[in-house]
Amino acid sequence: MSLLIALLALAAWLVARPRGGRSGRIRAALGAGRPESRGTPKARRSIRPGTSRHHPHHVPMTVVVQQLAALLKGGRTPSRLWDELWLVYAVDERPGAGQDDVQGLSPASLSMVSVARAAAMRGSPVADAIRSASAAAFPGSPSRERRIWGELAACFDIAAASGCPLADVLTRLAAQLEVEDDAEAARQTALAGPKATVTLLTWLPLLGLGLGVALGVDPLSILLGTPLGMAALAAGVALTVAGRLWSARLVRSAIGTS
Repeated sequence: MSLLIALLALAAWLVARPRGGRSGRIRAALGAGRPESRGTPKARRSIRPGTSRHHPHHVPMTVVVQQLAALLKGGRTPSRLWDELWLVYAVDERPGAGQDDVQGLSPASLSMVSVARAAAMRGSPVADAIRSASAAAFPGSPSRERRIWGELAACFDIAAASGCPLADVLTRLAAQLEVEDDAEAARQTALAGPKATVTLLTWLPLLGLGLGVALGVDPLSILLGTPLGMAALAAGVALTVAGRLWSARLVRSAIGTS
C-alpha cells in the first residue's frame, strides 16, 4: 500500500510540475512575459558598460545583433564596436561575478566576441577572424548560434564589398532573426497542449489504480494474481510505452528535429 501511495504521489507531481526542457529554455531565452528582456526594437536591453541584469539564461543572439546595429547607429566605428560589446558582457568573467545569475553571453559567443575584438584592434578583417574561430568555439554538429555568427561575418563582407552601411545590414539580419524567434515561440506554444496531454495520459493509469483502491477494490491482486490480469497489465504497459514513443516522435517532427 505504501508503495502504491508513493507511486501516486510521484504521478501527481509529474503531472503538475512546470513544463521545462527545450521549450522552457526557448521561452526563457525569449523573455516570455517580460517585455523589458525581449529582443525587440521597442524594448532593447540598454548597452552600458559595467551593467548587467540578473537572469539565469544567456542573451539571445537576436539581441546581440540588435546591439551591434544600435552601436553603429550611435556613431561607434567598426574598430570600436566589439570593444563596446566586450565591455557589456565581460562582467561574466570578472572575479566575484555569479555566472548563474548574470544575464550574459554563452561561453562560445563570449569567446567569439573576444576574437572579433582582437581582430578589430589589430586592424584585421573581423569576418575572417569569426570564421576561423567558429569551428573551435562551436565543436560538434552545427547549431543556430554558430549559424548566426557565420551570418554576422557575411554581413561584414557584404557591407565591405557593396558599400552599404553595416548598421542597415545588421538591422535586416536582426529582423530576420526576430521572425525566427517569434515562429519558434508560436510553435512551442502550439505544442504545449499536446505535451501536457501526453504527460497526463502517461500517468493516468497510476491515478486509476489509486481510484480503485479508494473505492475499496484491490486492482493489484487482480493484475498480479490472475493470468488475465497479468496479460492486461503487460498489454497496458506496452501500449503506454508505444504511445509515449509515438507522441515524442510526433513532437520532434513538429519542431523540426530528428
